[in-house]
Amino acid sequence: MNRPRTTVPLELQRRWWPWLLALLALAGGAYWLRATLGGRATAAVESAKRPAVPVVVATARAGDFPVYLTGLGSVTAFNTVTVKSRVDGQLINVAFREGQLVHEGDLLAEVDPRPFQVQLEQAEGQLARDRAQLEDARLTLARYRELRAQGVVSQQELDDQASRFGQFEGAIKADQAAIDNARLQLTYARITAPISGRTGLRLMDAGNIVHANDQNGVVVITQLQPIAVLFTIPEDNLPPVMKKLTAGEDLKTDAYDRSDQHRIASGSLLTVDNQIDQSTGTVRLKAVFQNDDGALFPNQFVNVHLLLDVKHEAIIVPVAAIQRGPRGTFVYLVKPDHTVTVRPVGVGPTGRTDASIESGVSADEVLVVEGIDKLREGTLVQAREPERDAAGAKPAA
Repeated sequence: MNRPRTTVPLELQRRWWPWLLALLALAGGAYWLRATLGGRATAAVESAKRPAVPVVVATARAGDFPVYLTGLGSVTAFNTVTVKSRVDGQLINVAFREGQLVHEGDLLAEVDPRPFQVQLEQAEGQLARDRAQLEDARLTLARYRELRAQGVVSQQELDDQASRFGQFEGAIKADQAAIDNARLQLTYARITAPISGRTGLRLMDAGNIVHANDQNGVVVITQLQPIAVLFTIPEDNLPPVMKKLTAGEDLKTDAYDRSDQHRIASGSLLTVDNQIDQSTGTVRLKAVFQNDDGALFPNQFVNVHLLLDVKHEAIIVPVAAIQRGPRGTFVYLVKPDHTVTVRPVGVGPTGRTDASIESGVSADEVLVVEGIDKLREGTLVQAREPERDAAGAKPAA
């Protein structure tokens, strides 16, 4: 026999459903809260257990920041002279040492002077003879004038004697010119330095025959003090340079070695070329250096730093602190709780070691300069100061 089925009234079912849904909601909320709080607690524990990342930091400072233009340059002598003999003859003496610093007028070498001394004596003898003949012609002309006044000689004879006297006067002038030339040739037998500078390697030894038309000469002298450096800058940087140069400002120029680490000499900008190289978009500049210590050498390659401006009260940070990402430049700042935060910055003129900051960083804020690859927002760090270079570093654009 079938048992009768118990049926729950519809009204009672409608009354249970809200309570059932509320119970399920409470259960789900309790589960979510437990998972969330538990996860955060676990993360906090893991963060507390994670060791601090060791980093090197530097403090942003306010100060004067020099703005430099840089370029690769070559040392060039103002004057280079190949010293040659101006007369033909045998070289009997070389009076200089290779690499010697000489002054204008110093004796470098001598050509055998005897042939030129003989020519001088011959010219002087000819002058003496012609002077005697001139005196004889003068006396004869005086007598002819007296005789002409008496009608003893004709006018033609008087004119001939006057012409003879004029010829001897011309001969005297020619003789004097020959003497001057002989004396000049004799002085040319002494080969002297036409400029002050440094001698190169000897090109001719004593005993050789030299000629005025020799190609190599005796030695090459290069002026070292002062000396010039030719270098280039982009044409976009030309307007501010020309503005200061036209105003008569002295633009300080430093020459650094090939590695661009050590300053060799300091000078000033002398001039700017009159045209731009279209193939490279650069313009050539010439700077002058006194070079008293001889540190600069002709044809030496140097890195040139031209001081264009000085930014006063600039915020200065190490270049190593500045990072670049998809959203621009930024730095890692160390907060008082020893965690780091990412700070976007605007970068101004930059040097080899330091950079000026236009926005984003204030003086005395601490930035990470080493160990950046292990950082992210909120990373705990263990900071230390960098080891200072005793020589220091000078900013350069």
